[in-house]
Order: sequence, then structure tokens, then C-alpha cells
Amino acid sequence: MGFKFNLNALCRSTTTYGSSFAWCSCCQPPPLGYHRTPRGVSAMFAAMMLGGLALGLLAPTMLAFVKSKASKIFRRRTTTAKKEAETNNPEAATSGGDASAPAGEEYEVFLSFRGPDTRTGFTDCLYHDMLGAGIRVYRDDEELRVGREIGSELMRALNVSKIYVPIFSRDYASSSWCLREVAHMVDCTARSKGNKEILPVFYDASPSDVKLRTGLYSNAMPKHRKKFGAEEVKRWEDALVEVAELKGWDLKARGHGEAIKLIIREVLVKLKIKHKYVTNQLVGVDDHVDDIMKLLDVDSEGVRFVGIHGMGGVGKTTLAKVVFNQLCSYFDDCCFLGDVRESSEKGGLVNLQKQLYSDILDSRFVDNIHDIDDGINQIGTRFRSKKVLIVLDDVDKEQQLEKLAGERDWFGSGSRIIITTRNEITLRVLDEVLIYELKELNFDQALKLFCIHAFRKDSPPYQYDTPASEIVVTTGGLPLALEVIGSFLYRQPQEIWKETVERLARIPHKDVRQQLMISYGALEDEGKQIFLDIACFFVNDTKKTNCIYMWEACNFFPETGIQVLMQMSLVKIVDGDIIWMHDQLKDLGRQIIQRECLHDPGERSRVWVCEEALDIVRIKQRKKKVQALILAGSQFQPLLIIHDKLSRLPNLRFLELEAGTFAGDFGDNFLK
Repeated sequence: MGFKFNLNALCRSTTTYGSSFAWCSCCQPPPLGYHRTPRGVSAMFAAMMLGGLALGLLAPTMLAFVKSKASKIFRRRTTTAKKEAETNNPEAATSGGDASAPAGEEYEVFLSFRGPDTRTGFTDCLYHDMLGAGIRVYRDDEELRVGREIGSELMRALNVSKIYVPIFSRDYASSSWCLREVAHMVDCTARSKGNKEILPVFYDASPSDVKLRTGLYSNAMPKHRKKFGAEEVKRWEDALVEVAELKGWDLKARGHGEAIKLIIREVLVKLKIKHKYVTNQLVGVDDHVDDIMKLLDVDSEGVRFVGIHGMGGVGKTTLAKVVFNQLCSYFDDCCFLGDVRESSEKGGLVNLQKQLYSDILDSRFVDNIHDIDDGINQIGTRFRSKKVLIVLDDVDKEQQLEKLAGERDWFGSGSRIIITTRNEITLRVLDEVLIYELKELNFDQALKLFCIHAFRKDSPPYQYDTPASEIVVTTGGLPLALEVIGSFLYRQPQEIWKETVERLARIPHKDVRQQLMISYGALEDEGKQIFLDIACFFVNDTKKTNCIYMWEACNFFPETGIQVLMQMSLVKIVDGDIIWMHDQLKDLGRQIIQRECLHDPGERSRVWVCEEALDIVRIKQRKKKVQALILAGSQFQPLLIIHDKLSRLPNLRFLELEAGTFAGDFGDNFLK
């Protein structure tokens, strides 16, 4: 069949670092002809477009989805259209406001201001800088409102926002809309039980003016009483006085640029937008955090590199996240580059340079980085004036440090760079790096962590005291092993406990992977398949929702499977829907697959190394064991996948294609 279509054309407004298409099907065909989708398209989005264009011609259960940071790339910055109304009447024009959050998403910050006073100046700069910082902000413009009641859109924005920022200008009190908003902010904050907060900005009106101690605001009240009644105006006056008592920013004492930085920094701290996910069940971390803080010494000048090294599973990433969360608000810009080892193997150092550049500066200009040398030049010149906090997590090669943070003079004074690695030698490429070794938990700490997961309390019941102590000694104080084995033993009968103690005793001391195999071996077949898929393809940047489609089509019962994996601490769901797996568990899963056939990747069920996958599809030999693989081209040399290449993979159920296209009729090859 000659039918062709291109999903990339439908999505051409989306900016991406590359294109990838992934499809999964239990013995079902990919779409006919040619198509390519941007890297960030979500499962449902791709499936809907495919369904509308071609699924009527193909098997009805064909399912397409793309694995990537869909929520980030497709998080639309929608703006409610408004008319530019210039009028001296503060009650005039039409209802309106600017929203930065898509429909259905909560706003985080509500800006209240009087349009003629600050709309095109301070408020506009604050609004757009908040957007640039990733804050979902609602900008109300009272000039565009009519009537006496707060409209539904404005009411929703007020009700769901977590932080209110009223910008008190000289004529703010002349607007009944502004006064209504302040009163509603006070009401919402009072009912929120501490979950909402008002951060006032005193633009060219002082706190005394807002407290009605001068004529600037108090002179506007008689007019409002005539129109709205004494009772309503009294409510507004009480709200003004209450808000004016709060700590805020007086712009008469500082420049607007400095004030905007301080406001955004405070908002980010309160919203914890840049914070990385860390479990609440931490044991023995505080002392290490104090030690790292002393090494970083953020109050001193200059640039500091701090390296944290230790064996896998000891908690290096967790420690770096805790430090990052505590310090990120003190820096102009921050970036946590997680899984550097994994990311550099899969996407190359250029993509890591782009992510670093995007987080610190602006994602709109990452296209200036075409290769590693461009990345070094951009980072080395553009970051020089910035005080930044950067974490490079799980670095395993000197080259990664050289290309991402190679020189001290790349960064502004006060910058701090934290590196985590399993190999201390990797850190030697840096001059004057401060090195910290993270060691295993002591016995008491290890026992407490184990008990939290095995018994949901800090100490073991009397009858389990001996086996719990034996397990803690055998695992060598490694947090990951303690968490996984403890979760596995939760509510298990004593027979399972006894068997686990015996099996651990036969495993070499601190052989983490063999210890973790006990939990993997306890999974049902479907759970093992899901675990292995995550370890090979869906590590730490994939939405659970997207993967569910494939696993459902393969009858893996994914909701139950994911729940079991979570209960056994083999995976976590973070940031609402993102699958997270520890790198030791990821390595364990990949090791299991590699052992299926040590010398021929074509005899393995999953192939995640692109070069090996390319060899498999190029040779003219049927590979019945291959179920899932990743293929990747480049921007300058995209792949062309002809239908007969995939016909030699009859059991393929998942394919991720980056920078490539399909050509031909795949239907006859996969229909059974």
C-alpha cells in the first residue's frame, strides 16, 4: 500500500531535542507507511492521532506511544486572549486575565495589580520571569473586568492558587476589583490551615498607606461605601490592614530587577518547585548533610567542587538530593543532572549539555549547541556571570566532568558543583575538588531503616529480633538492600523469614545484586516482565500512564504489577506519575537480560544499546527472542526502517525509534 502520513507535521509547533516514535503491540502492526513523532508526545496523544488517521485501515488494537518527558514538552503555556483596553474607569472593559496553566491544572501564584499603574512595567517583568522559572502564575488585570461579582475564572484562580502577590501601587485602592481580590485572598488564606500565603509587594505605596493611616488609600473609601455599602467596604479595609502587616517587599528601597529575583526565589522556596523527590523514610542522613554543607561553605566566595563517592546503593544520590533541596533557593539558577552515566550512554553528552544549558539559562537557545565543543563553549561563556548550584549525579567517566563542568572559571563566584560517583578516581580530573566518602550505615541505623520497611516501625517485634539483626549484618548496612529486602519481608510468615536469612548467608558480604535477586525471584512472571521493561527502557523519565498501555495490551496486568513492585521497593512513582528505579536495580535487570545470551544480543528478549539493535535489524536472520528494542539515528543521518527489516522480528512488542522513519506496509508482517 502506498498510503503515507507524517505525525511530525501535526506536531511541528513542539520544540524538541530530537524525534522518537515508540510503538508497542502484542502481535499487532505499526502504522502503514511513514511517520515520525516528536520525542515528547504522550501515549494517549499519539494513539489518538494514529487512531484518527490510520487505524481504520489497520488492526484495531494497535497502540502507539512515545517514551520521554511528555509532560514537560507538552505542558502548554496557554494565555487567555484579552483586549487591550485603555480607560480611566477602573471598573470598565471586559472580564479577563492571563493564565499560565493549562485547563485542569492548578495555578500556583495569583498576581493582583491595577493595570494602569504597573501592567506594562514591573508586573509584566515579574509575570514573565515567573513563567521562565516554571511557576504556574495567574495574572489578573482589573481593567478588563465588569460587574460586581468575581467571575468564575477569576474565582477558580483565587481558590486554587497557593501564593497571592498583591502589588500595591498608588491607585490600587481606587479599584473595587483589587479590593475584592485582597479580601478574598485573606479569606482563602484563613481557611487554608497554613497551606496558602500572601506575599505583598509595596510598589509605590508604603505599608502605612495600605494600613489606611494616610490619605493615599483611605481617601478612596468614601466613594466605595456609596456604591457597595459600609459593610462590604469594612471587609476590604480590614483585609488591607491585615495584609499590610505581613512581611513583603518595599520597592522604594531597591531596584525592580533585584526585587523580582528575591520574590521569585521566595516563591520557589515556598512552592518547592525545584525540589527533587526524597522519601520521608530517611535514616542517618543528617550528619552527612552537615558534613557536605561544611565542605560547600555557601557563604564563601569562589567556586567549589565537592565529590561524593561510595559504593552503589549506599545513598549518594539521596544525600545529593537532600543537599540540593536545602540549598537551591540560595542560588541564581540550579540544575540537578540525574543519571549522568545512563544518560550519556543513551543520548550522549550533547543532550546532557543541552539539559544543563536549558535549566540554567533558556531552553529556547539550546539549538545553538550542535556538538560537544559547542556545548563546552556555551557553558563556559554563558555561565561565567552566574552563581549556580549544579549536581552531576552518577558520573562514571572523566570525560563527563570535562564536558559538563570542566573548569572552575566556567562559573560565577559563589557557584557550587556537587558530583556523585562510585569511583573516586573519576574526580581526579578536577583541580581542588573536595572529596567526601559516604560509608554504610552503622548497625543501629541499619536496623532502624530495615524495621521501617519490614515492620512499619523503628524496631523489630521480640520474636523477630534475631532474624532482623542477622539480615542487617548480612546486608552490610547498604540502604538500598535494607529497603528492598525489608519491603519484601513485610507481613511474610516466619518460614519466609527463615529461608531469606539462609539465602542471604550464602551470598558474599555486600554483594548487593545477589541480595536484590531474592526480591526479584519472588515476583510473578508478569511482574518480572514489567520490572525488566522498566530496567531496560523506562528508567526515571517515563510516565507510568504511558507504559500501562503496552503492558495492558500484553496482558501483564500492570496496575497490580506496579503496585507489587512499589510495595517491594523495586520501583517508586515520583512527581505524581514518573517511574523511578534505583540504578542498582536497573543494572540488576539489565544483567538478567544479558545473561539470556552473553555473546549474541539478538538472542536476548530486550536490546537497549542502539548499535546492537541496528545490527539486529540489518542482518537477514530471524530473531524470534527479541521482544523490545531501541533504534536511534541522528539529526543529520536519520534511520529509514523498511517493513521487511521488522518482519524478521516476529515477537517484537515494543520499539522506540529516535530520529528515524518507517516506510512500507507492516500489516502482513505482524498480523497473526
